[in-house]
Amino acid sequence: MSKSWEQRAQEKREAILAAIPQEWRIENPPLVEEQVDVTGKFVQQFLSEREVEITETTADEIVKRTVSGRWSAEEVTRAFCHRAAIAHQLLNCLHEIFFDAAIASAQALDAYYAAHKKPIGPLHGLPVSLKDQFHVKDAETTMGYVGWIGTFEGKTGTGKEKSFESEMVRELRASGAVLYCKTSVPHTLMSGETVNNIIGYTLNPKNRRLAAGGSSGGEGALIGIRGSPLGFGTDIGGSIRIPAAFNGLYGIRPSTGRMPYEGMANSMDGQNSILSVVGPLATSVPSLRLVIKALLAQKPWLHDPLVHELPWRFDKEREILELLGASGDASKAGKLSFGILRTDGIVNPLPPIRRAMDIVVQALEGLGHEVIDWKPPSHKTLLDEAFKTWVFDAGTDVKSAFSLSGEPMSDQISFYASLAKEYSASEVAATNVRLRQLKKEYMEYWNSTEQVTSTGRPVDAVICPLAPFPAARPKMYTYYGYSTFVNALDYTSVVVPVTNVEKAVDRVDEGYRPIDGLDKGVYESYDPEIYDGAHVSLQLVGRRLQEEKMLAIAEYVGKAIGK
Repeated sequence: MSKSWEQRAQEKREAILAAIPQEWRIENPPLVEEQVDVTGKFVQQFLSEREVEITETTADEIVKRTVSGRWSAEEVTRAFCHRAAIAHQLLNCLHEIFFDAAIASAQALDAYYAAHKKPIGPLHGLPVSLKDQFHVKDAETTMGYVGWIGTFEGKTGTGKEKSFESEMVRELRASGAVLYCKTSVPHTLMSGETVNNIIGYTLNPKNRRLAAGGSSGGEGALIGIRGSPLGFGTDIGGSIRIPAAFNGLYGIRPSTGRMPYEGMANSMDGQNSILSVVGPLATSVPSLRLVIKALLAQKPWLHDPLVHELPWRFDKEREILELLGASGDASKAGKLSFGILRTDGIVNPLPPIRRAMDIVVQALEGLGHEVIDWKPPSHKTLLDEAFKTWVFDAGTDVKSAFSLSGEPMSDQISFYASLAKEYSASEVAATNVRLRQLKKEYMEYWNSTEQVTSTGRPVDAVICPLAPFPAARPKMYTYYGYSTFVNALDYTSVVVPVTNVEKAVDRVDEGYRPIDGLDKGVYESYDPEIYDGAHVSLQLVGRRLQEEKMLAIAEYVGKAIGK
């Protein structure tokens, strides 16, 4: 008699927990209302002072110590394995645990260093976590689907179940990184909340009453509680930036073709109108820069046919650094010009997001930079076309994945069940034409801003919300427009943490008149008591393939606001 989906999910859930050493188990983990914030001192109580020191060091600083032999790869790896184990028990953030393999890899790195007195590569000894779309040998990829357990992307007998690895996994290993876990995702990957029938709901470590984000929610939660120094997610509608924002992290959504995606699992593979991209999340901009440079040094365009032959462009980074000068004071060096999108006119941002925008604008203007109102072509028109791409196949791909086990869809993505009509080839082509026209229109608007800036250049970056709220409450993520317009345009975007919700300051707007029912729902979801302490972040949007420039600007803005 075949097992039910409930039995299979429970066995997988128990297997994940069983991979955690007994000495790292938490007796009676606290309920959410007993301990809302599990970051900082709360999680530190389960760790040694040395483990706290290691795990609260940024990725770029860790590498400075491991490549010089001051810290061993094994000690660093064990510390992060321990903290990741604690994280999963508090947040439900891991799908795959392979700590033993990670420690063996770290020992091999240490042995190499001892023999040759040099590191393997620029990421020597750095633990890196991966969203559960990456294939790693001897680890499953379920992507949150019960029907994928024990298979290769739902198929059996492929010979790839245990041995296959994604291209970026190969490149990370070649750079000296240590891989130790894969993190949770919402089944289908098409949700800003992370929930599936295997591990349940992934919680936000700073405020467990809120979502960790999605679809790279496990990455956001794990790095947010410092169970990983750096990890990789993917983004088709905000799935890197949403978890970065909700967890107070830096995260970059590169333009398509900048980073290798070859050999990864995906939903709706073959939908090429708006492509998912891969990118890192971390606690600092130098960490993001470090890992992107390391991967580009591996020449991924030689192994991924969709990657542009674009090595790290030091000149693009240098342009911004020279413009800013050593002090970053525009009165003593150059000036940057920013656009500010305070609302897209569809859903208005909530009070904490508006305050974050004020903080950033005041800091930049105080340093002599210029901020102008961003009044682009209609975002609604752009989004109406973009959202079509998510349903081209009427959910055929995701429905087939659910049919493997008979498991139900979560409420967050249940809309797929009601889809019936697939788009025809002509309709897909018409959508592609319209998206191209809208990209051109937006491009020319951006060009036109050189007429209103005082720099003689178009706006350097746009400051805007990533979501209308600091983080979503469970089952209340109803609007994705602020993140998805970036995907529709294929722009580069970096999330920057700004502040935290203060219930005494970020009060409800009394007498607010909603734009419509959608805006009303977002407005009514806000409760300062529930949100108190939550991270508040924004995104800085640049033009296509401006990764070097946008990381430099994001680092500068972070410093300007004390982050």
